[in-house]
Amino acid sequence: MARTSHSNLTKMVLKTMSIFGGVQTMSILCGVIRTKLVALWLGASGLGLFAIFNSACDLITSITQLGMRNTSVRSIVAAHSVGNLAEIATVVRRWAWILGLLGAVTMISAAPLLSLKTFGSYAYSGHFIALSVLVFLQSLNSAEHALMQGTQHFRLLAKSSLWGISAGLLLSIPMFYFWRQQSIIPSIIVYTAATSVAILILHIRGLKPVKPVTAKETWDKGREFIILGIYMTGADFVSQLLSYVFIAFLNISGGDSDVGYYQAGYTLVNRYIGMVFSAIIMEYYPRLSAVAQSKRRASVFVSHETILITMVLMPLVLIFITSAPLLVRILYTSDFQRIVPYISIAMIGVIFRGLSWSMAVVILAKGDGKVFLTTESLSCVAGLVLNIVSFRLWGISGLGVSYTVWYIIYTVIVAVVYFRCYRLTMPAKVIYIPIATAAVTAAGAWLALTVSWIASLILAIPATAVSLTGLRRMLQK
Repeated sequence: MARTSHSNLTKMVLKTMSIFGGVQTMSILCGVIRTKLVALWLGASGLGLFAIFNSACDLITSITQLGMRNTSVRSIVAAHSVGNLAEIATVVRRWAWILGLLGAVTMISAAPLLSLKTFGSYAYSGHFIALSVLVFLQSLNSAEHALMQGTQHFRLLAKSSLWGISAGLLLSIPMFYFWRQQSIIPSIIVYTAATSVAILILHIRGLKPVKPVTAKETWDKGREFIILGIYMTGADFVSQLLSYVFIAFLNISGGDSDVGYYQAGYTLVNRYIGMVFSAIIMEYYPRLSAVAQSKRRASVFVSHETILITMVLMPLVLIFITSAPLLVRILYTSDFQRIVPYISIAMIGVIFRGLSWSMAVVILAKGDGKVFLTTESLSCVAGLVLNIVSFRLWGISGLGVSYTVWYIIYTVIVAVVYFRCYRLTMPAKVIYIPIATAAVTAAGAWLALTVSWIASLILAIPATAVSLTGLRRMLQK
C-alpha cells in the first residue's frame, strides 16, 4: 500500500470513529437522562414496563428483520462500485417494507399471547399491538442506515441518528411529565419515529435513488443478503439462548443479586468499551466488503485494522482498570464494588476481542453465513462452559477470567478460518502487538487489584504515550 494511502486510511478510520463515538456517547447520555426521568416521574413500575415493552420489540425485530441492517451493506457496496446503486437501493427498501410488515403482523398476532404470558391477562394486548408501528419503522430505518453506510455517507448517517435521538428525548420529556404511565408506549414509538423523520428530512438533500424493479429482481438481488441474514439470526438466537441458560444457572446457584452483579459488570465491559468497536465497524465493514475477494488487499486492511484498534484500546483498557472503582461508585452503589475484579480482569479479554474482531469481520464481508453461524455457535458454547466453571471456582470475579479465556479461544477459532480457510495473511509483528498489549493490560490489572489504582495509573501513563506515538506514526506513513 502506498505511503499516502496508508496515512489517509488511518485518518479516515479515526475520523469516522470520532464521529460515531460521539453519536454513541450522545445516545448513552440521552438514555441515562430518560431513565432518570422515568424513575423520577413514573417510578420503578414505569422502568419495568419500559424494559418489558422494549424487550418484546427487540425480540420480534431480531426474528423478523433477519439482520438486514448489516447483511445488505455488502450488496450496496458491490452495486455502488459498479454504478448500480439505484437498483439495489430499491431492492433493499422493498425488502425493508416486506420484513417491516412481517414484523408488524407478527407483533399484532403475538400481542394477546405476550400480554398473557407477561402480565397474566389480555389487558395489555393493545399496548403490544400499538408497538407494531415501531417494529415497522425500525425496518425502514435500518434500510436507510444500511444505504448510508454502504455508500459511505457517514456524516449523513451520524446526523440522522443524532437528530433522532435528541428529538426523541425532547418529545418524550413532556409526555413523561404530563401523561406519566400512559406515556410509555407513545414515547417508545416517538424515539423511532423521530429517527424516521430525521432520515426523511436529510434525504431530501441527500441520497434518494429510485428505480423500478420487478418482483423477481427483488428476490434475486435480495436473496444473498436475506439468506446471510437467516444465518445471522440463527447465530443471534444461539447467543441469546445460551446467555439465558447461564443467567438461569447463575440465579439458581448464586441468587438474583449475583445476576445483578453479572449484568452490571457485563454492561460496563461490553457497552462502554464496545462503543469503540461499533464506531470503527461503520467504516471498516463496507471498506472490507469492497475488497473481500482480493486476498492481498483484504489482508492489508485486516492487518492495518488490528494495529489501529490495538493502539486505540491500549490506553482505554488501562484507564478503565484504574478508574473501575470510581466508575462503579458513580454508576451503581458501593455494594457493586465486588464487580471491580471482574471488570479489571475482563479488560485483558477486550484486547483479544479486538484482535479476533478484526479477522471475524472478514466472514461477514465475504457473506459466508454457514461459517459465521458455526464460529459464533462454537464461541457461545465455549463462553457458557467457561462462565459456569469460572463462577463455580472463583465467583463473580471468575467471570472476568472466563471472559478473557473466552476471547482467546474465539481468536483461535476465527484465526483458523482466516488463515486456513480463507488463506489470508498477517505479519507476525502485527499479531505480537495485541499479545504484548494484553500482557501489559494483565500487569495493569494485577497492580490495580493487589497494590493500588495509583500503581496501575503509573503503567497507564506510559501506555497512553506509546499509543499516541503509534497512532502518530500510522498517520505519517
